[in-house]
Parts: sequence; structure tokens; C-alpha cells
Amino acid sequence: MTAFRTRFAPSPTGFLHLGHAFSALTVFDAAREAGGMCLLRIEDIDTTRCKPQYEAAVLEDLRWLGCDWPEPVRRQSEHFAEYHAALAQLHSKGLVYRCFKTRREIAEDIARAPHHPGEGPEGVIYPGPSQPMSADEEAERLETGDAFSWRLSITACRDHLGADFDRLTFTETGEGPDGETGEVRARPETLGDVILGRKDVGTSYHLACTHDDALQDVTHVIRGLDLYFATHLHRLLQELMGWPVPVYRHHPLMLDEHGKRFAKRDQSLTLRALREAGETPDSLRKRVGL
Repeated sequence: MTAFRTRFAPSPTGFLHLGHAFSALTVFDAAREAGGMCLLRIEDIDTTRCKPQYEAAVLEDLRWLGCDWPEPVRRQSEHFAEYHAALAQLHSKGLVYRCFKTRREIAEDIARAPHHPGEGPEGVIYPGPSQPMSADEEAERLETGDAFSWRLSITACRDHLGADFDRLTFTETGEGPDGETGEVRARPETLGDVILGRKDVGTSYHLACTHDDALQDVTHVIRGLDLYFATHLHRLLQELMGWPVPVYRHHPLMLDEHGKRFAKRDQSLTLRALREAGETPDSLRKRVGL
């Protein structure tokens, strides 16, 4: 196995923009400088928003930037059975549960609970039900075809791991939002009971991403600072599933003149638009500060 093995993993829900270019070049450059390898992974579990034309554009834009990768490219939409199997393992350990609550119902619960944990780094924290749903009620809800999500129970994970839950750490070679670097204590509880799958899509970004990093022998994960807090959850999943723990590096995000992150709706800053306007790979590198 290559000593330094990383990946760039875009979702083909639109055309790549300036922020994607910065991230891609950061990842591929790091692999080259380390004498390692950078994989390309297409994270297309959202089969509604992900489109073949966007995937084709991703490949074209990355090649224009000068990036190359080994074949075959892993497309997550081709491997749902693997993610279902991973979710089934967590379910067999009693670590996930079906949640039938809608966002509105969760918001109403929060309004009624004076001691609710409130907002976390990735939005409202769902601490789980005060009482588990009975088997009869769950069977009835399934019989009527109600929508549900699979949530990871932080309480069950803490009980399962015991004292090891509070010893989870990961290595950060970049810098977190509050200057975190080096050995960082993982705090997955700050995200609450996150969704790992849904009735219609049996996986989530969190589960598919950590599964594939383990499967593909990724040793270094280099990604944007917006995913820093997800790493705390990913470290827990790695512990629960017996998966290896990569070294992490979270890089700053590129912002526009208003201090906002670039978005795929900013069509004037897509790589294809910039290329048509005369941008070259070298001039784009200078534009993003590389």
C-alpha cells in the first residue's frame, strides 16, 4: 500500500467552481509532494441531484487542471449494498434506530424542552427520543409505509464503548476553527444522533465516506474546514466498525468578496466559465493562491 494515499471526492450536483479548484489542487498537490497517490471518488449517493453530465464535467475540469488519478474511479451509487451491510452491522449491535420524526416534529420537541442541547456545530442537535419506540408501534409505522431515517444513538455508542468513548482522538495536521491541531479529542456527542441512512436511501455521506476511506486504504484525508466537525463523528464510526483512522488536514475555504463560500449556483465562477473567459491552469493557480 502507498504510504501516502489520499482522495478527492466531489459530488456531481453541479459544475465545479473556484472553491472546488482550490480544494482539488490542494489535495492532488499534497499527494505529489509526498510521493503518494490521490484517488478520485464520485460521491453520488444523492441520485436525484447528481447527474451524469455533471460527472463528465468534473472529469473534464480536473484533467484541465492537470490532475490525474488511477482507474477505476469509485462511484458510490454503484455500491449501496456495501453501505447497507455496514448499517446492518451497526443495527445488529443496537447502535442505530429508526426515527420517524419529521424536522417539524423535532423542532416542536425542542420548543417544549427547556433543557434541550440546542444548536451544535452542524445545526440542531437531536439527542434522541426520551423513550424508545415500542416494537409494536414501530411495526405499525412500517406497515403503513411511513418515512423514517436511521439515526446513530450516541447514548448506545457511549454504553458500547465505555471509557473508550471519551478517549477517541484524531490527528489534525491543519487547523480547526478554533486553532485545533495535533492530537484532537473527538467529540461526536456535539452533533447528536445523526442520520446514517433513510428509508429511500440506505446510507448517508457520513457512513459512505468513512466506509470508502477504509475500503480504499486512505491514509490522509484532506478536505475543507466545513467538514471539520464531521470528522468527530467519522472517528466514532471508525471505532465502532474497526476501520483504520487516517490523518486529517482541514484547509481554509475560499470566500467571495462578500465573505461567503462559493456555491455551485455561482455560474460565472465555474471552471468551465472561467476557462471560456481565457483562464489557464497556471493563472487559476495564482488566483486561488497556490
